[in-house]
Amino acid sequence: THAEMATVPLGFNIDAPRWDQSTFLGRLKHFLNITDPRTVLVPEEELDRAKALVEGCRSGLVPPGSSQEQLLYAKKLYDSAFHPDSGEKMNLIGRMSFQVPGGMALTGCMLQFYRTVPAVVFWQWVNQSFNAIVNYTNRNAASPISLRQIGVAYVTATGTALATAVGLNLYTKRAPPLLARWVPFAAVAAANCVNIPMMRQQEIINGVTVTDGDNNELGHSRRAAAKGIAQVVVSRITMAAPGMIILPIIMERLEKFPFMQRIRVLHGPLQVLLCGGFLLFMVPAACALFPQRCSLALADLEAELRDSIVAEHGDKVPYVYFNKGL
Repeated sequence: THAEMATVPLGFNIDAPRWDQSTFLGRLKHFLNITDPRTVLVPEEELDRAKALVEGCRSGLVPPGSSQEQLLYAKKLYDSAFHPDSGEKMNLIGRMSFQVPGGMALTGCMLQFYRTVPAVVFWQWVNQSFNAIVNYTNRNAASPISLRQIGVAYVTATGTALATAVGLNLYTKRAPPLLARWVPFAAVAAANCVNIPMMRQQEIINGVTVTDGDNNELGHSRRAAAKGIAQVVVSRITMAAPGMIILPIIMERLEKFPFMQRIRVLHGPLQVLLCGGFLLFMVPAACALFPQRCSLALADLEAELRDSIVAEHGDKVPYVYFNKGL
């Protein structure tokens, strides 16, 4: 009942970013908060309570005695588990907070089992299936995608990853051993360049909604979509790069020691743990590379959209803004 609800503290806006999103450091703190893998273990009922608290706070009413800390924690849980556009609960595997546990297991296995073609095929297929779920879950919900398009995107990305991995695997048979260890990274990078644009093809075909600085809608731009998707591809490759490039060098050195040769059975778990260490920092750092609210200069827009904006607003809109997705 309304009688039992208290009003929100004065001047507190639950949707206002806690850190300055125009700086890399501010974005890094924001994503360290949202991608915290511990939120994966939070029970469903607590996530639903967090959503109710956030929605109550937006309408100006919260349970009495709610502290600002409790409200901010509820917002953290809400951001980690619910889609920013639709407000629907995202599946566990697709959440950014699952990137560290999911990614470390898959990356560790890809780096460990790179010697035989069947192992390469299996782990690249599992990884692309994981990526497809993540890309679908974090798409811009304003651009719906059909099941057929999802299927085509999945098959193409998996095919690209397998072709790259198997082709390079056969090619590196005569190359230095370290090069063979870098094959999984080449395959992941190539697949990302296909998977993300394919999964988000609706945005490239129809454009994404662009707004002015005050969030007033101005139209749809395909060039804005292309810029946003390109930034997401760079972020995803950056996310994987340190673990998949530096870790093979570390393992190559370690495996020369006699004690490491005695504990071969532990090489896989060790790689998984080390991948986790890289990803704990790299997931938020890669997400923070570019602002979530991406901008594009008016001069870079399609001619017809640029002309319509100038006709309506004159030179008051030098930049347009849009959500680039994750």
